[in-house]
Amino acid sequence: MGDIYGGHLVARYLKEVEEISTVFALSGGHIQRILDGFTEYEIRAIDVRHEQAAAMMAHAWSIYTRKPGVCLVTAGPGFTNALTGVVNAYLDNVPLIVLCGRSPLRDDIKGALQEMNQVDMVKPVVKWYGTCFETKRIPEYLATAFRHAVEGRPGPVFLELPPDILNSKIPEEIAHNPARGGKRFTVHPDDEALRKAADLINSAKKPILIGGSGLAFSACDENLQTFIEKAGMPFQLLNNGRGVLPDNHPQSMMDAVFTAMMMGLSQADVIIAAGIRFNWLLQFGEIFPNAKVVRIDIAPYEIDRNRSSDVGLVGDVGSVLGQILPLVEKREHIEWLTDLRKACHAFIDTELKQREKATDPIHPIRLVAQIQKVVGDDALYVVDGGDTSYFGLTGLQSKERSGVLVPSSSLLGCLGTGIPYGIAAKLARPDKIVVVLNGDGSFGFNAMEFDTAVRHDIPIVCVISNDCAWGMIKHGQEMMLGKERLQCSELGLRHYEKMVEGLGGHGEFVTKDEEIIPALERAIASNKPACVNVLTDPTVTSPATIMFEQGLKVE
Repeated sequence: MGDIYGGHLVARYLKEVEEISTVFALSGGHIQRILDGFTEYEIRAIDVRHEQAAAMMAHAWSIYTRKPGVCLVTAGPGFTNALTGVVNAYLDNVPLIVLCGRSPLRDDIKGALQEMNQVDMVKPVVKWYGTCFETKRIPEYLATAFRHAVEGRPGPVFLELPPDILNSKIPEEIAHNPARGGKRFTVHPDDEALRKAADLINSAKKPILIGGSGLAFSACDENLQTFIEKAGMPFQLLNNGRGVLPDNHPQSMMDAVFTAMMMGLSQADVIIAAGIRFNWLLQFGEIFPNAKVVRIDIAPYEIDRNRSSDVGLVGDVGSVLGQILPLVEKREHIEWLTDLRKACHAFIDTELKQREKATDPIHPIRLVAQIQKVVGDDALYVVDGGDTSYFGLTGLQSKERSGVLVPSSSLLGCLGTGIPYGIAAKLARPDKIVVVLNGDGSFGFNAMEFDTAVRHDIPIVCVISNDCAWGMIKHGQEMMLGKERLQCSELGLRHYEKMVEGLGGHGEFVTKDEEIIPALERAIASNKPACVNVLTDPTVTSPATIMFEQGLKVE
């Protein structure tokens, strides 16, 4: 063994211990030695055009691979640019490893380039943070970071690495690789709690299971399917957990997800909430005041948050379901499932008809239906926007795990995730067609990442539902203030597809219903990063916007 640079130690640990093959980064002087380590240890670096996108790509990578995603950013503005992506991962409970440069230790408090207190800025939005001050301890710090990212409820972690220690050489034999940090441990509920939960489930007349992102990082597929089919209950899987069971499962309510969620939970007598928080999307648990609630969560503090549970089961969802299975009786709730589906379909009857009807201008739900018709359910869909998120959430279906990802419905409601998430999806699952459904507003946040997709040959298809506005905001202003008082909500017609063409991708502009399918087929066949810019009806308001505006009213 010879000497090794600190920056190469970073790459060695990532490759040899955590088996990291891909890192998302933007270059900078403070982190050059780590980037060189990627060359040395053959780690693929996807270099982006903005650090926010690096964090978001690593975020999505962790969802699609179920392994912690890694992003590498430089100090100062590189750090601050990434911060939105870090906060998004924190509120989405996703294991994200943020490796960050900083000013040299030798120049502390002198006014060095990009000298700032990064740690205190990031503290509130990460599970763990640290600064490594000694080259030989780099592997130890990395193992600690990975361990904190995945243990219990997952989340982002932050590790500062000064250039002094990265550019220093030490004998390789004194910097041992520790045990892998990125491994999960499980806890289990007690027998009495399991028995009480089973009693509630067995006596239920109208049970329903609603699952969330806690399913995404649990090896729960088999146990969840067995539980659902044995208990005979309908289910809805949301957020990152969607697709753990396919959308077309006979007991799934995903074909009318928004209304199904509201109607199903309001009518149910027993609700099994598995790995999902009672946040704004579930009206903080107020939507089902009379139902009995069995709550499964890996975080004990979630069990009675916002709405007290009748039974709380603390632990990994897959493990808990495996324990309760022997106690659950074989049941069939065919009448309840049929009545619920009929009620939901009646509620969205207009939407169902709009999916089948060509209109001029194009209705966004019709656009979504045409995408589904062309691409099918053997694909990965990412949706990004306001009203666009509603139409994508309700109209798209996939049989893939996290096959329909709608990140703007998370706690942060972060727009701009679509293109970065889509790029990460295609890298993680190159065998799948990846479609990003963007609003025209949300497209603008990270549109330059099409350059990243072109340079790295990542053929995603981005379909823009273009109503020439920040649609959700515009319609909200119309409802609250009146059509004559619109402010900062109109964008006008822009040919985004020409920008993508200029970067080396494939572009299509669509104004008529009959043009949608041929344009999509050409975009997919191009095998290039592609943008299909579709003009949609600017007067359409989604039910989500109406509900949101009603919630903002002060009596």
